[in-house]
Order: sequence, then structure tokens, then C-alpha cells
Amino acid sequence: MVDRIILGCTLLLAGIYFWATEQIPTLELGDPLGPKAFPRMLGIGLLIAAAMLLAEILRDQRKTKAGEKTASSTPLTWESHDWVVVCVAAWTCVYVFAFEPAGFMIATAVYLLVLMAYFNRGRWVMNVSTALLFSAGSYFAFTKLLGVSLARGIIPF
Repeated sequence: MVDRIILGCTLLLAGIYFWATEQIPTLELGDPLGPKAFPRMLGIGLLIAAAMLLAEILRDQRKTKAGEKTASSTPLTWESHDWVVVCVAAWTCVYVFAFEPAGFMIATAVYLLVLMAYFNRGRWVMNVSTALLFSAGSYFAFTKLLGVSLARGIIPF
């Protein structure tokens, strides 16, 4: 049942994503692909993932009809590692809402640092340097090399 809920949410997200992509204004001059090309590719990837999940659901149904026991036919239980997934999802929501006011570099560095502090415990030098270098490097790559405007937040540059 959970896999069907995930499939429904994935399809709903893909629909909303494609709708939002169509809201991006298109200029007649400039790049022939336009600003919608990359978001469309991501949306197509989301639909491919949904199709793969649907194929897995159908395969499990065939196995169940044949009398085999599948992982989806076992009762649902709440495992301790499920809290990790919930917390990462919640932390990602905080990151999304902090992105604009704090800016790309600060929000991304803090987001990565907290995740790395949990998943890579005790390696503070590596965690801090990775979070800072990734944030600064990706900011430079997007703004200077690709010409993408990212949220500046409280940093003046």
C-alpha cells in the first residue's frame, strides 16, 4: 500500500512540477533550448522513476498472485531508522524556507554541515571544510560560470 501512495505522490509532484515549468517565461531571443529545458528533463526523470515504481508494483502483484511472499505483503512496522528519513525530510523543508532569506551559501553550508555531522560523526574538520567548500564552489560555479542568479541573503556579494 505504501508503494502506491508513493507512486501517487510522485505523479502528483510531477504534474505540479510540469505545471510550474510551464509558468517560466520564454524569451524569443537567445538560447534555442530556453530556460525550460533543464526543468523538463528533471520532470521526465521524475516520470521515469514513477514508471519504474509502477513496474515494481505490478511485478509484486504478479508474484503475490503466484503465491510468493513479497516485501510489500509484509505488515508495516515503524523502524527506528524511519525517524532518520522523517528528520532529513523536515531538515530539507527548513533548508528550502531558509534558502531565500539566508542566501544560498549560508543555507547550503548549514544544511550540509548538520547532515554531515549526523551521518559522518566525529569528523568535524572534514565536515566543516566539505560543507564550506561545496557551498562556495557551487555558488561560484552557478553564478560565475553558468550565469545563474542565486539567493544572496545576508552576504553582500
